[in-house]
Amino acid sequence: MRQMQEPSFLILTALAAGPQHGYGVIADVERISDGQVRLRAGTLYAAIDRLLSEGLIAEDREEIVDGRLRRYYRLTGDGAARLAAEAERMHRHASAAVARLRVAGQGGAA
Repeated sequence: MRQMQEPSFLILTALAAGPQHGYGVIADVERISDGQVRLRAGTLYAAIDRLLSEGLIAEDREEIVDGRLRRYYRLTGDGAARLAAEAERMHRHASAAVARLRVAGQGGAA
């Protein structure tokens, strides 16, 4: 399994809270990342297309708001499993880094 790109990881994380439309995902990713990641629409929809094709997310529903189509996406079971595996992988790597910093006397928080 190849490493997941940060935008995909954050999109899956946003959808783990429940179905959202594109703008909602963009806003949620910014909140999750404390403003460090600001997805542009092109990046979001390219990632969504890839995540749909991999079966990690699915279209949930559509609605018309102010005359415009709003499509909602949801995390699939495979998407939740992949997100959990990626979060665990990242956690292991971060724990190793913190442990080595402590051994080297350079601090680091757990």
